[in-house]
Amino acid sequence: MKDNFSTRSALYATFRPSYPDELYDFLLPLVASKQNAWDCGTGNGQVAKILSHYFTNVYATDISNEQIDHAIKQNNIFYSVAEAEKAKFDDAFFDMITVAQAIHWFDFDAFYNEVKRTLKPGGLLAVMGYGLLKINDEVDKIINHFYTEIIGKYWDKERKYVDENYTTIPFPFKEINCPAFKIIFEWTLEELTGYLTTWSAVQHYIKANKSNPVEIISPQLAGLFPSKQKINGHFTVLLRAGFR
Repeated sequence: MKDNFSTRSALYATFRPSYPDELYDFLLPLVASKQNAWDCGTGNGQVAKILSHYFTNVYATDISNEQIDHAIKQNNIFYSVAEAEKAKFDDAFFDMITVAQAIHWFDFDAFYNEVKRTLKPGGLLAVMGYGLLKINDEVDKIINHFYTEIIGKYWDKERKYVDENYTTIPFPFKEINCPAFKIIFEWTLEELTGYLTTWSAVQHYIKANKSNPVEIISPQLAGLFPSKQKINGHFTVLLRAGFR
């Protein structure tokens, strides 16, 4: 698994969007027992935090020590640095396993072998993510151009799975039909540009060119964002869920 986020872990913790309550309202009743959950590729721990309100123990792993250093702390969340494909958990230990905006970085076969080993029979795997944000026609045009033309060649090949809405990711479990969910946000210009700066392709561009490409489009965006005022937008949630 590639570590594209350690260098901007504080930004990631500040600007990455959170999943809607309705998503958890759908998933959690599907889990009969709520003893142990594993949030794999936890990042800033935003999903682990929600799970900690429902599960006795939440084990949250990430390959980035810096991400975990900035993660949300709770007494029943146990963070560790670990690869998704090499978990050090007991067999049939988890009632639920979650992966949020990270599955596309994994070695699918190796990770799924770990899921099948560590997930209890009848346990739930939920893979979630989000694609390109939508705000309005004018802003979307600028961001789409930025996404494809300015930083397009800096995306890792794994990004295609996000562009394909996770539909092309293998999923060897008893999959269930999931409703559509959206992440609704109200952002200022600073919050929008902060989020864009967390993109892995932006980080690759910065490393290659010693400049932040977000600054290229900031003047255009500033013309569409009233000073200090928030503008509404949304992400479409990508969701695959199924039982062992």
